[in-house]
Amino acid sequence: MRIVDLFSGVGGMTFGFYYSLKNGKFVKNENCDIIFANEKDKNTAKAFKFNFPNVTMLNKDIKSLTEESISTLVGNYETDIIIGGPPCQSFTTIGTRRYDDKARLYTEYKRMLKIIRPRMFIFENVKGILSMRDRANNSVLERIIKKFENISDDLGYKVSNETLDAVNFGIPQYRERVFIIGIRNDLNLTWTFPKGKNSKLSIKDAICDLPPVKQGKEKTEYEKNPLNNYQKLMRYENDSLTFHCAALHGEKINTVIKNVPQGKGRLYFNELIDNGLIDEEYRLTSGYKNTYGRLVAKNPCTTITHNMSTPSSLRCIHYSQDRSLTPREGARIQSFPDWFKFYGSLSDVKSQVGNAVPPLLAMALYEQAEKTLYGSK
Repeated sequence: MRIVDLFSGVGGMTFGFYYSLKNGKFVKNENCDIIFANEKDKNTAKAFKFNFPNVTMLNKDIKSLTEESISTLVGNYETDIIIGGPPCQSFTTIGTRRYDDKARLYTEYKRMLKIIRPRMFIFENVKGILSMRDRANNSVLERIIKKFENISDDLGYKVSNETLDAVNFGIPQYRERVFIIGIRNDLNLTWTFPKGKNSKLSIKDAICDLPPVKQGKEKTEYEKNPLNNYQKLMRYENDSLTFHCAALHGEKINTVIKNVPQGKGRLYFNELIDNGLIDEEYRLTSGYKNTYGRLVAKNPCTTITHNMSTPSSLRCIHYSQDRSLTPREGARIQSFPDWFKFYGSLSDVKSQVGNAVPPLLAMALYEQAEKTLYGSK
């Protein structure tokens, strides 16, 4: 299967196509040929290259990719799938929503479809795209679908979309994402979205084997053996840890952390102040309902973002340790194995982790795409 990954990020989608699961470990998928990947951010592109050294990485703005250069890379053989989705910041329901240049990058995706003419595509974005409106108050999702249904006079796709939650695919995290799937009109093929599992993996089951770490400190070695199949999968033959380092918080945040139990957050803490149990100077005057929240050990994690170490931005306080999540814990929760490499500053790494498609979800999409294009094995 020949694949192009656009807006690849650190490679979560590529991982799910590049590897398959066999006997409880990730093995190279010999049926997968990633023709090239494209990522604008320099450090993210470097991290991608560390993990997929034999994949051509085009570290440049997608707008600068010419038809000639793309056609040369693709060659005379048909491309099966284009995967990936533009940056999601413009569509998110958290913070300011903007129909800006980033929100319009789907037009570049359409341009790539016109040049490469793949048999199908898998376009991913945040759930906020469902309610996003353009400047004329039209649905952005409907606009994208219409564009993809009619690329040109001789090229169009039969398009369907669905919201998938990563937690239903063996990932210890509630993470809803919209997937827009297109099958080229000249193919007599029908896409069916993959079905998930009923069982859900808890955050404790995912990360409890990682060594305890204090604020401002880092651990680079394991201190116990894996305790379940997920931990074994994540650790397979890995002998050291990277980016398992905890952020250092100030006195006010630490007061919150020490007083907020599992499942509680900003509102609970302010109630303690209302009841005279904590001084008024610590009152939390900003943030959403789930900010400053401690995770619940027996439940899946809330959505991992680049703010995974910032309690004032979302629920990210460790379920039993008085600190926020480490980047490596975030990667585990996303289903990146411990041997997967990241690159750059801690801020870069957290963005690489938080912006990625979970590899196990991408793997489920690959399996469904293979069945669609080539039938069951």
